[in-house]
Order: sequence, then C-alpha cells, then structure tokens
Amino acid sequence: MGSSRDIAIGPVAVVSLLLGTLLQTEIDPVANAEEYRRLAFTATFFAGITQATLGFFRLGFLIDFLSHAAIVGFMSGAAITIALQQLKGFLGIKKFTKKTDIVSVLHSVFASAHHGWNWQTIVIGVSFLSFLLAAKHIGKKNKKLFWVPAIGPLICVIVSTFFVYITRADKEGVQIVRHIKKGINPSSVNQIYFHGDYLLKGVRIGIVAGMVALTEAIAIGRTFAAMKDYQLDGNKEMLALGTMNVVGSMTSCYVATGSFSRSAVNYMAGCRTAVSNIIMAIVVFLTLEFITPLFKYTPNAILAAIIISAVIGLIDFDAVCLIWKIDKFDFVACMGAFFGVVFVSVEIGLLIAVSISFAKILLQVTRPRTAILGNLPRSTVYRNILQYPEAAKVPGVLIVRVDSAIYFSNSNYIKERILRWLVDEDDLVKESGQTKIQFLIVEMSPVTDIDTSGIHALEELYRSLQKREIQLILANPGPVVIDKLHASSFAQLVGEDKDLPHGC
Repeated sequence: MGSSRDIAIGPVAVVSLLLGTLLQTEIDPVANAEEYRRLAFTATFFAGITQATLGFFRLGFLIDFLSHAAIVGFMSGAAITIALQQLKGFLGIKKFTKKTDIVSVLHSVFASAHHGWNWQTIVIGVSFLSFLLAAKHIGKKNKKLFWVPAIGPLICVIVSTFFVYITRADKEGVQIVRHIKKGINPSSVNQIYFHGDYLLKGVRIGIVAGMVALTEAIAIGRTFAAMKDYQLDGNKEMLALGTMNVVGSMTSCYVATGSFSRSAVNYMAGCRTAVSNIIMAIVVFLTLEFITPLFKYTPNAILAAIIISAVIGLIDFDAVCLIWKIDKFDFVACMGAFFGVVFVSVEIGLLIAVSISFAKILLQVTRPRTAILGNLPRSTVYRNILQYPEAAKVPGVLIVRVDSAIYFSNSNYIKERILRWLVDEDDLVKESGQTKIQFLIVEMSPVTDIDTSGIHALEELYRSLQKREIQLILANPGPVVIDKLHASSFAQLVGEDKDLPHGC
C-alpha cells in the first residue's frame, strides 16, 4: 500500500522501548502478563488508527513539527537508554529496576555488582559484542562486504547457542531464552480493550507510539527515496503503516515500523520493490514454524549484545556537531530531547523535543527578520547594509525591508521595530547634522500575505509618522497584499501614489 520501494518493516528498538516503557508504567508484565499483552494489542490498534487517520485526512505535515535536530537528540537519548536497559541481560542481573532513567539504571547495576553479576554471562556478552562491532567496522570500511554486519547477529546466535548447549553454561547461572512457542501468532481480536479503564490508556500509549513509529518510518523512507531519486508519498505511507498495525493488533503483534538497519541491508542487497518485505515475512513464518525450538539455549547476553551494537549507530556525534555549528537554537532542541530521554523518560524526552520545536516556530513567526537597505555604489540596487557594508543610506530616506508575511502574531513587533529604527536614525541625524528623515519606505516584496492585524499595525505606523511629518511609502507589495490594502481602504489613507507597485 505504501510508495517506498526500500523500507523494511518490523519491530524497531526505539518504538519497542517506548511501547514497553509506557506499558510497564500501567501494568506489571510479570504479575499481570495477560492484561499486559491485551494493553499492548490495544495500543497497537490505536497506533494504527492514528497513523491511518493522519494519512486519510492528508495530515502528514504534522510529522514535520518534529525537527531534524529534535529527532537526532531523541534518537541519541533513546539509544543510550536502550543500551543501559540491556545491562540486565549483558551482566546476568536478575533483580533490575523497571525505571528507564540513567540514574535509576546505574544505581540498580552497581547495587548488584557484588552478588548479582555473572562472570560467565559477561564473558559471553563482551566476546560477541566485540565481534559484532568488528563486523560493523568491516562493513563500513569495505562496501562490498556489506553482508558481514548483516549476518553477524545470526552467527552470534548460532555459535553462542551451540556453545551454551554443549557446555551447559545455563547450569552455571547463564540466563537463556528457554522455550519459545512454535507456529504463527493466534488471533487477538477479542483481546483488544474497547471499553473499561484500559481503553483510554491504550489510546494514549497508541497515539504516542504511533507518532514516533510514523516519524521514523517517514524519515527512513525519505532517506532511501532520495538515494534512488524517486518521490515518496507521505500520506500513502501513513495509510499503509496504519492499516498494517491495525491488522497486526488483531494477530498478536505489537507496533511495527520501518527499520533503518533492515532497510539498509535491503538497499545494499539490491532490492527494487516492496516484494522484499513479502520474502522476509515468509522467512519469519518458516522460522516460527520449524526453527524456534533451536533457540531454547540462546543466552540472553547475546540478545543484549545484538541490541547494544545496533543502537550505538543511533548516536550521531557528527550530526550534533553540525547542528551546533549551524543553529544554536536547534542545538538546544537536540540537547533538550536528549537529556529528557536520558534523565527522565522517553515520553518526557519526546514532549520536550516537540515543545522546543514549536517554540522555535513561534519565535520565528513572532520575531521575523527586518533589515535597513542602502544603495550600492554606481547602481540602482538596494541591499541590506549589514550584509553589504558598502551600501549607502539615502539622505532623508529610511528604507526598511520586512522578510515575512505580516500577521497578528508579528504585526506589533514589526511596527515597533520600524519605530525604534526611526528613533535611532533621528539620533544619528542630530549628532552628524545630516538631512532629517522625511520618507519611510517599507520594502514589501518578501511580504507574501497580510491580515487585518497587520493592516491595523500599518495604520498605527502611518499615524505615528504623520505626527513626525514623515511620509510612509509601501514599495513592491505583492498582488495578494495590494488587494487586501485596497479592500481595507488603507491605500486611500496613505494615498495611491505612496503605494508603489512591484518593480518601482
């Protein structure tokens, strides 16, 4: 149903962690396993409904409110949180905190250092984690060996399982997966909560998990679409992901989305269409039917090592450094999301990321850029005097350019900014004895639109200038702005000759 040819669908680390964290805050998975599963299916159902609804009503632009910087910070924080959670299996700890913040996790790890760590488990974990990181390094150095990191986890599982089986390391305290049920998942339609106390909890968790899953899938889809030079329809992707998760919730599945690692392997293997997902599904089906008993002796430390090696790649130091160089406010958004995830929770980190992204939008809308223009020597061209120091101000004239639409949110700021510049120019005139300001020209070619508050602000500016005996002239307003100025009678107020059309 989607438009991406490369995206590989399945469970992913960030969404799995987020969903697991949110579910565990509501239900204990050990004491109430049945209710825990039912809430997971309910959350998956409503995650799918959320995604499909956004796609159906073509609301894909909402995803763009989560900026790239916020996503980088969120992913990095989630990677550290996921890696810390794996220390339970990596070190062989039996009693481990249910909290996800770094302070609680590290306290739980070191509190069990004397009696809770298992040295055999640590040796297995460190050995195979080193192998996985080496395989990744080989894959990065030589693109032709892309398959080495791809099959690394499979080799680890096979070798470690065989090793534990022949040495019976599970008798020495090495925790293993134990029994996994054969066959495909049963229907779970009758297990979804459609009423009762858990319904609203399922809706809330589903919306959060669905939005994060959607953000990741769209970002991955766009990445590979750009690499292969084709267009991705975001709304189709949302509808496809939503339908998939709704159906999945009815067949004992939890929220799935696009996986970057699987998609990268897919891409490097030379896939051309979404049929690769069908092949993957068939392989998983055959594995569930025939191979699951072989995983009985797989040590938990191997699963922890595989996850740790996978999430290390989510921490993008180069992207963080680039964000710092380009935009300090973006860096604040990045760090806010990062520290929110690491020190509080995934949910709070996501909330901080969205909040800072919104704050940046509001700041840019309410505080648009304005500039004083000057004449370039030996030309009729006018440019920003800060960008072009050689540009000279015209005696007796102040030319101001407004670089955004004028709306209720910024109209008062624009008016006050222009008046402050007038005051500053008057002070300069008094000090230097130059010609007094007689004309204020507002260059409006970047002003794509104006509302009633914007026109009201211009009227107030006009009346203020009249008291100072300064004439207001609007230069280069676009057709939309001109129509609204005429409709409001503002053009008649300042005079038709003071409203210079585009090109004058």
